[in-house]
Amino acid sequence: MVISLIAVLMGLLLPALTHARAVSRQVVCLNNLRQIGIAIHNYASEHRGTIPYGPSPAPPFSALNFYPVPGLVTSLISLPNGAPVGLGLMLEQQLARTKRVLFCPAADQDSLAWKQLENVGVRQAQSDYYYRHASGGDIYTDPGTGRLKLGNQGANSQGVPIRALAYDVNFLCDPFLANFGIHSRTSHRKRTVNVLYVDGHAVGVDNRTGDYTVDARMDIYQSLARVLAVFELLDREP
Repeated sequence: MVISLIAVLMGLLLPALTHARAVSRQVVCLNNLRQIGIAIHNYASEHRGTIPYGPSPAPPFSALNFYPVPGLVTSLISLPNGAPVGLGLMLEQQLARTKRVLFCPAADQDSLAWKQLENVGVRQAQSDYYYRHASGGDIYTDPGTGRLKLGNQGANSQGVPIRALAYDVNFLCDPFLANFGIHSRTSHRKRTVNVLYVDGHAVGVDNRTGDYTVDARMDIYQSLARVLAVFELLDREP
């Protein structure tokens, strides 16, 4: 009788505990983004107002060129040669003591934090957040000016002021691409996306309809364009 009662109580408590744990991790993720926002603001104050810049375009006509656009969005924190890029440019100074904030505690897959951080300086590495650096001058910036100013983001391709700077990776791709080091990676069970805005505040946005999930299973070469489209949707959020 006692054992049965304990089993019933456990059955009632476990869902609540699971939900509480998920909420706690989402709060930590939001705090990560807020710390990233502070770091970006500090970086900009030390670099004449510019935010950390992103990767240059990969060699054209490469079969493995999944980053054909010179500079709009990326999850990279280091290049194939190990050189820091994007949010990775802040690892040695602004994020020196808090490097793990580049990784979501509520990722649906195993944590990649230490493995990816060990790759910085050696080979390509990625964080758990997409970052909108717009360094290449394709859409948002004049090629002659190059890098975005924190205080002058301009407008996106829809004419809406650029506001969203980073958000949780929610990316789906064909399992075959694991042979090339490309994997599906999602956060918060794809139900919520946490977003960092230019003014430094971070909020959670409902993603149960999948609007902010990048599904690249049909065409991997359009994945970054889809990431950018999500940023443009998030520009309209509060």
